[in-house]
Amino acid sequence: MKTNRKSGILVHPTSFSGSAGIGTLGTPSFKFIDWLAEAGQTLWQILPLGPTGYGDSPYASFSTFAGNPLLIDLDDLASRGWADPASVAAPDYIKNSGRVDYGAVVWWKNPVLDAAADFFQKNCSAADRAAYEAFKNDNSAWLDNYANFMSIKAVYDKKAADEKVSGIWFKYWPADLRACDPSAVSKWNAEHVQEIERIKTIQFFFARQWGELKNYANEKGIKIIGDIPIFVAPDSADVWGSQKFFQLQADGTPKAVAGVPPDYFSATGQLWGNPLYDWDAMAKTDYYWWVARIRRLLELVDIARIDHFRGFEAYWSVPFGEETAVKGEWIPGPGAALFDAIKKELGDIPIIAEDLGLITEGVRALRDGCGFPGMKVLQFAFDPGEAGKDGMVNAFLPHMYEKNCVVYTGTHDNQTMQGWLDSAGDEAVQITAEYAYGREMSAEEARRLAKSGELRKALVRDAIASAADTAVIPMQDVLGVGDEGRMNAPSTVGTNWTWRFDLADLTDARAKELSFLSKIYGRNI
Repeated sequence: MKTNRKSGILVHPTSFSGSAGIGTLGTPSFKFIDWLAEAGQTLWQILPLGPTGYGDSPYASFSTFAGNPLLIDLDDLASRGWADPASVAAPDYIKNSGRVDYGAVVWWKNPVLDAAADFFQKNCSAADRAAYEAFKNDNSAWLDNYANFMSIKAVYDKKAADEKVSGIWFKYWPADLRACDPSAVSKWNAEHVQEIERIKTIQFFFARQWGELKNYANEKGIKIIGDIPIFVAPDSADVWGSQKFFQLQADGTPKAVAGVPPDYFSATGQLWGNPLYDWDAMAKTDYYWWVARIRRLLELVDIARIDHFRGFEAYWSVPFGEETAVKGEWIPGPGAALFDAIKKELGDIPIIAEDLGLITEGVRALRDGCGFPGMKVLQFAFDPGEAGKDGMVNAFLPHMYEKNCVVYTGTHDNQTMQGWLDSAGDEAVQITAEYAYGREMSAEEARRLAKSGELRKALVRDAIASAADTAVIPMQDVLGVGDEGRMNAPSTVGTNWTWRFDLADLTDARAKELSFLSKIYGRNI
């Protein structure tokens, strides 16, 4: 019987050990893919691949089109003859394991990448030169804008920092550059050829390494799920180069910013601060900026997960300058018109809709009308107030799933499953255990199963066994990592995005366990 059932693992390349300072696209990533294939998995989900900005978040990138230079593997550059081998050796304070120290990695690695770019330009072969020129030509629509932006930013961010200006972004640039005036940008480009060429070369490095890694995964029967945030960072080439498509003041300051309203989790909501789209302006161009964004993502990955899908039906608009999200209002989004335009240009494309949070009938109608699978998160299923013993009908429970959805034990924004079980109250743990094992049990027995890791394993099994066409398990939940492995705690900064694990933990035994579950529940046929 042919089905659409499949399963995979959620982990970002930054989380791999075995390379200096941060996980890269080098040998550790290829080893992970080998293990994934051994484990009978056909999906690898990652976070956004763009160059990280504020708070080191992949959801606050300097470009939604570019790749993150920190993911480039330096040893690979040296082996290709694209970098001086002596220059890529990491200093003693940069370790091959342990948490990512972004400050130290950026301080050390960015100058090394700049030197490698210069080395490449002086020493590359004719074939590599031709490949580089073809890359620039094929990607000029976004690459030129990104390189100009990063070149200007490097100069004026430093000036703003020296003057102790906070909230640094392009509104502090000279007026003509701030407005992305073509003549001013062209003049800048002509005066900063080497710096701009260096930025483009580093993007070529990323593209070559990522392309080879993706091809390797595909050859192993593994598809990659990429992630695209609905909004982009204010400090980004995306906003600077396409200001007419955003709700901005003349100086680049947003008129209003994105967030979510007060809810059960926060009395003041969440104030994200992203500039909002001018959807009317985008509609006049048949949404070509968004079409280009999706097209670019699908050059890098096989399946697109769109974060905060509900914002396309209606988005929470908060006046710029507010300290909380309380005084926002719901504004209609583009709805189906956007996805009709994308389909017209790109055809039927594989999209996962992140439909968590406050989901209305309008959001469900948009999701279902587009035919996109939504998301189910097991951690949301066992709140005693919603999933009591008298009626287990919570929509996040596996027996309630429709086929066209993707189930996760948790996401990058949640506690790990083991961390959640360790911190949850006795009633929640008891309900969870009774559901997972299909029998009544005491709170004490449930807690023992939770502490031993057996309950976590049962929940992984429940996700894979569920009716959902797709099951994705965060690597932390495969390894049984507690909250020390949490990837992100929303509205906080400091330790997010820093988790790394030892590749030695990718054991044959764990691969066999996953392979068995995927086989017995029909996910690798």
